[in-house]
Amino acid sequence: MTAGPVAKRAKWPLLAWFLAAAVLLVVVAANAHLVYVAVASQPDCVAHLKEAGTQAGTYRAAKPAC
Repeated sequence: MTAGPVAKRAKWPLLAWFLAAAVLLVVVAANAHLVYVAVASQPDCVAHLKEAGTQAGTYRAAKPAC
């Protein structure tokens, strides 16, 4: 009985794991960046009516912070 040529094992599973890890790392980094920007930024005050208006199409903030 003679042994035939040894088949090389495909590197696809290893490549698939590396690709999945890279995609997961990018998603985690993007979400961390979005959380950082949401926490670190403070929007400026926008000019708005302080009192309730009687004209149609005029709005005011429900609870103005500035």
